[in-house]
Amino acid sequence: MTPQLDRQVLLQDTSRRGAAFCGLLSEKVDLWLQQLWENAGGPATGAALVAVGGYGRSELSPGSDIDVYLLYEPKTSVSALAESIWYPIWDEGIKLGHAVRTVKETLALASDDLDTATAILSARHIAGDPKLAEELAVKGDDLWRKRSKRWLDEMDVRVRSRHEESGEVAFLLEPDLKNGRGGLRDVHAITWAERAGMSLLPGDHEAILEAYEVVLSARVELQRRTGRHSDVLLLEEQDAVSAALGFDDADVFMRALSTAARTIAWVSDELWFRARSSLDGPTRRKLRRDEEALVGVVVRDGSVALAAGAEPANDPYLVLRVAVTAARNDARIERTTLDRLAESKPLTTPWSEEARRLFVELFLAGRPAVQVVETLDQRGLWEPIFPEWSVIRCRPQRNAYHRFTIDRHLCEAAANSAALVDRVDRPDLLVVGTLLHDIGKGRPGDHTDVGVELIAEIAPRMGFDEGDTLILQQMCRHHLLLADTATRRDLSDDGTISFVADSVDSLTCLRLLDALTEADSLATGTAAWGSWKEELVGVLVDRVAHVLSGGSVADATDTGFPTPHQRDLLAQRRRIIEAVDDQIVVISPDRPGLFSRVAGVLSLNGLTVLEAAAHSADNQMALEQFRVQSNF
Repeated sequence: MTPQLDRQVLLQDTSRRGAAFCGLLSEKVDLWLQQLWENAGGPATGAALVAVGGYGRSELSPGSDIDVYLLYEPKTSVSALAESIWYPIWDEGIKLGHAVRTVKETLALASDDLDTATAILSARHIAGDPKLAEELAVKGDDLWRKRSKRWLDEMDVRVRSRHEESGEVAFLLEPDLKNGRGGLRDVHAITWAERAGMSLLPGDHEAILEAYEVVLSARVELQRRTGRHSDVLLLEEQDAVSAALGFDDADVFMRALSTAARTIAWVSDELWFRARSSLDGPTRRKLRRDEEALVGVVVRDGSVALAAGAEPANDPYLVLRVAVTAARNDARIERTTLDRLAESKPLTTPWSEEARRLFVELFLAGRPAVQVVETLDQRGLWEPIFPEWSVIRCRPQRNAYHRFTIDRHLCEAAANSAALVDRVDRPDLLVVGTLLHDIGKGRPGDHTDVGVELIAEIAPRMGFDEGDTLILQQMCRHHLLLADTATRRDLSDDGTISFVADSVDSLTCLRLLDALTEADSLATGTAAWGSWKEELVGVLVDRVAHVLSGGSVADATDTGFPTPHQRDLLAQRRRIIEAVDDQIVVISPDRPGLFSRVAGVLSLNGLTVLEAAAHSADNQMALEQFRVQSNF
């Protein structure tokens, strides 16, 4: 009788989590494969079953593949043996990664294929001849070290490509626990890099072990719950996974997951930066000279460091000068520099003009500022500058509209705003106001009201005067005003334009809100900003600007609808349909429900209505105008 794999007892034992679960499941599979080997008459010498990859590491999650090699000595027949082992595995519904090769053939493939080379780094004997498994492991390790420079270079490229494709575990609403930046695969890559001669800095090994357990536990529970090979933690699964892991609620769980992933990502980024530097070689590094940057700061070998004589304990602005230099050069900050900056003297309150200028310049650097803030926050250097950050750090926004955690969303939005400074009179207020627009989230009460109250404390502490503080509060209070009004209200209505003009109160604030709206939307998610929304917001801003510049509301809302041509058509008192480019005009006898019926017909025929207007004439005729976009 063919041996069966019984996993149900273990799967139902929710006290077994993370690495402990994976180890027990791997042991069960080991025993099962050994029974299959014996049942198939597998020999004690000349052939061996070897676990590789995740199974070789004894890290089988509920939905993991089983990766095994059937190794054999030349002239040994193993075809029947292979079938006797593979088919029972397939019958269990388990995905099998398998190969039947000699040790020599496997090593030849590993010499030129990264996936094979990394797989055999975790080769582990399961059944049969242990000498074959040992030979593969020893020679595979030697081969890996001999080709270490090539593999480090190729892994570096792969790591960056994987991050770009899968995003970040720490900050995404629905993270990829395995392939995302800060996920399990990053730790595997770190381990492989260590086998190639790289080493972690003091404290990093312990940090990633603890963080790895958090991410691995989440993956185990996700797959245990869904019964699928799934690595993306969907929003709909987060409550159940959180409960299974014993967290009070999903927000607490996702924050813990984010914190763990940030640690892994930080260590990974640090190691691969040093790997790239080592691949350059000492000769190339010696040709580079330190580049002087801001006072007390230099750029050295592509990273930012403290200049000779710089004393953080006596210079409260040194952290910000290092940050600005790193953002301007899109460079990492040296680890020893970060350690020394922990001694920094705190900023005086209120901030000086220099401190405020440096803070603004950090975000005016654009996209690189995001990683600089992340680095400072990871090393405990950001919260002393911005104490309110502690409440929003790694805090999830668990709705399908937002893709990032609150802290990352604010950084992304502020970085986006740097590209829009040509629209505004005050670039400093734009980047700071954008950074603060959601600062009230994560606290009791309406986040906008809370944010306005917090800014009343934050802005003066940063050295902004009363007038600037009021503008920053207005940006927070009305950060949703333009987007909501443009997409939900009639922009040809006098009341709509008057309401926005009265709320905004000044052209300066209107321009700031216009740029904030785009920066915020782009940081929110792909569905939050598009050409249609951009056009509507632009129309609203133009009309409100006309009023705030002294023009009349009537002039601002005069769209010329109906046109003289359309009035002539109405006078004919007959049903008329005109279609020109993306615009459809329908004229028909007026009756209740006409507008909704026409809109419904357009939708049924694959047309999305982007803009619509209606007019009822005195002669009982109706005019409806639609701007549409095809769904095909």
